[in-house]
Amino acid sequence: MNDNQTRVAPVPSTGASRHPVEPATRSLPPGAIPTAFLFQGTQEILIDHNGEHYRLRITKNGKLILTK
Repeated sequence: MNDNQTRVAPVPSTGASRHPVEPATRSLPPGAIPTAFLFQGTQEILIDHNGEHYRLRITKNGKLILTK
């Protein structure tokens, strides 16, 4: 995946209208953000933190890897 395909994940607000609807069978702890919401169908996202860029990606085995 190149930089043109990388998305910057939106930061969800605390308002309920901005959060995706979770299936009734799954309960998340307060503040938890589902990976489906962050990645929105991609395997990698770009995160800007204090002016530095990090890549968070999902591996073939479903693990998460964060790199600078």
